[in-house]
Formats: sequence, structure tokens, C-alpha cells
Amino acid sequence: MAQSKNSNLNDPDSQKVEVVVQSPEGEVNILGELSIFVLRISFSLLMVHHGLEKLSDPGGFAEFVVGKYFSFLPGDPVIWTYMAAVTQIVCPIGLATGVLARLSSLGLLSTMVFALYFHFIDTGLEGFPFAVVENHNYIFELSAIYAAISFYFLCAGPGRLSLFRKSNKITYYPKGT
Repeated sequence: MAQSKNSNLNDPDSQKVEVVVQSPEGEVNILGELSIFVLRISFSLLMVHHGLEKLSDPGGFAEFVVGKYFSFLPGDPVIWTYMAAVTQIVCPIGLATGVLARLSSLGLLSTMVFALYFHFIDTGLEGFPFAVVENHNYIFELSAIYAAISFYFLCAGPGRLSLFRKSNKITYYPKGT
């Protein structure tokens, strides 16, 4: 009996404790989860569009955007253009499916931080937030919204309607005495 007791103490799986965490409401807010799902899918599709747009003229984007505004980056601007395009094509797939969604959101957020930098250097704040600009929207507005959405998914995750959703179980192993 003493041997089996010692073997159980040495086996970490025999001491694990699982705690199920329930949401404060007790039920899933399906309308909220559907909204998160629609936001995640539509945002991902729009980001793929931006990646494909860069691939349609990588030389032009490299010369007029990366080379002109990001000359501090090492290496060839075309390489940075392809990296941004691939990020904007691959990461939305991860976010849309929920596979590595937070990592994908981090990649997308990084491209949007660069886009915001570009727009602020190119046009400035344009009298933000009270000015009425010529085209009725700030040049940096779209990049700012995309950055905010990326930041949301980075912090909150993909929601319950994803392929690999986070379970409500927390497993921990208490220290043995």
C-alpha cells in the first residue's frame, strides 16, 4: 500500500485538479458571440484584400511607401513589402479560424502600427478629432480602426465560435508535501 501511495505522489497526473470556470451570466451570450464571429470574419477578409493589393504592385509599394517612409528599416524595401503582404494574407486565416488567433492578431496589429506611422508622417493628424476634412474622413482612420480591432482580438481572443476555442477548464498541480 505504501508503494502505490508513493507512486501516486510521484505521478503528476494523479494530483491534478481541474476547475471549471462558469461565466458570470451562467449562459452564453449567443448574439454577442455571433457579433464577434462576424467581426472576426469580415475583418479577416478585408485584411486579405490589403495583402493582395500589396502583391499586385510590390515594386511600387516598396518604392513609394517602404523606401520613402521606412528608410530606417534594414534591407531591401521589397522584402519588407512581401513580409507585410504575407502577414496580411496568412494572419487573417489564423484569426478567422481561431487557430493561433492571438498571434495572428499581433501580426496584423504590427502591420497597422506601421500603417498608422506612415499616415501620420504623410498627412499628420489633419485636425483630429474636430476637423471636417476634404474627403470627410481622416486618412489614418481606416488604419486606426484596423489597429483597434487587431488589439481587441489580441487581448480577448477569437471568441467561442472558433475551431480551437479555449475551454473553461483550468488545470493546476498542487505542490505535494
